[in-house]
Amino acid sequence: MHIKRLARGTALALLLAMPALAQDQSNGMDHSAHQSMETGAPKGDQGPASQAFAQANARMHAGMNFAFSGNADVDFVRGMIAHHQGAIDMARVELEYGKDPAIRRLAEEVIRAQQAEIEMMKTWLEQNAK
Repeated sequence: MHIKRLARGTALALLLAMPALAQDQSNGMDHSAHQSMETGAPKGDQGPASQAFAQANARMHAGMNFAFSGNADVDFVRGMIAHHQGAIDMARVELEYGKDPAIRRLAEEVIRAQQAEIEMMKTWLEQNAK
């Protein structure tokens, strides 16, 4: 069961990272849509759920904007903590506004799995990022 949750969490993390990866790979194309998400400015629907998602996304991107240490392990963990927290924040938006029972259950699973992984990564950083 833990493997399934980890796989789902990893899949969600990759899905959430795709806009950032696309921006990095775009070689000079218009980044205004992605930039508006980073600033928290809602794009499209201006409703409360969209605004909450935009704010969660902006917090995640701000948390992932840190000075790299040169240690790939440490930098990966620091970035993933912010990324996982972003997934938790978005899952909480789903629980507040979403209606589909299957997606709500997924959001609950994301919260449980990502919180456990954040705790593991924080502990690892305390022991290894010196």
